[in-house]
Amino acid sequence: MRYFVHIAYNGNNFSGWQKLPGITSVQQVIENTLSRILKEKISVAGCGRTDAKVHASQFFFHFDLANAVDFDLMFRLNKSLPHDITIFDVIQMEGLPHARFDAIHRSYDYYLHTQKDPYLVGLSSWYPLVNPDLTKMREAVEILPKYTDYGCFCKSPMKYEHTNCFVSEAALFTNQDQTRLRFHISSNRFLAGMIRIIMGKLIEIGNGELSVSEFENYLKSRVTPKTIIPVYAQGLYLSKVTYPYLDLPNKPVYNSGLVREVKFKI
Repeated sequence: MRYFVHIAYNGNNFSGWQKLPGITSVQQVIENTLSRILKEKISVAGCGRTDAKVHASQFFFHFDLANAVDFDLMFRLNKSLPHDITIFDVIQMEGLPHARFDAIHRSYDYYLHTQKDPYLVGLSSWYPLVNPDLTKMREAVEILPKYTDYGCFCKSPMKYEHTNCFVSEAALFTNQDQTRLRFHISSNRFLAGMIRIIMGKLIEIGNGELSVSEFENYLKSRVTPKTIIPVYAQGLYLSKVTYPYLDLPNKPVYNSGLVREVKFKI
């Protein structure tokens, strides 16, 4: 019996999703909690691997049981898990669908604020940009879906068989006074560090340190920039995961990744 579980988590207190010796991971906390509740050893498989301090406003994992659960597992999990992990749905599945390998589409959002704000600590990244050129930043963002090879914006491209990513959406949004930015990107897959590296280059463009043509030339030539500075992890959210057989809406309260509601516009 296979179950898919739809969750969200605040990554600040975790060293990423994946369990590894000597660290606190989201996966390990969930496995320990499930094992306690179900009174048997449970292993879970996640839809991806988020880095330390990266958040997920939508995430899925699956696990197997010999027999169907006959109690409210969602309620028990939410009561037992720490406050920074939330369970939205526990779904009994037909067959053996895979939370990671069956995902056909993922979206990420990166949140940045330019004015220091104590209410955004750990939920958005503070970069004290002064009048960034948002027009140029948007021009660069609009280029992204035109290319497929993103090896130039990857921490370790050699570990992949190929570095092709089919980016279907990319947009840059701001609030009314342009003190908060949201970079949104959707693709069939992402490479290690790819979004945070791209966001770092967008900041350079906004500051006038990199031209849009230079940015595009990295994608054209497939040459890695001499300097790669990924942005802070805490601004990044895995925000949507889609399967051929499962496409659940993102919960609105988690979609913004911000304590105070703010309207973004493109």
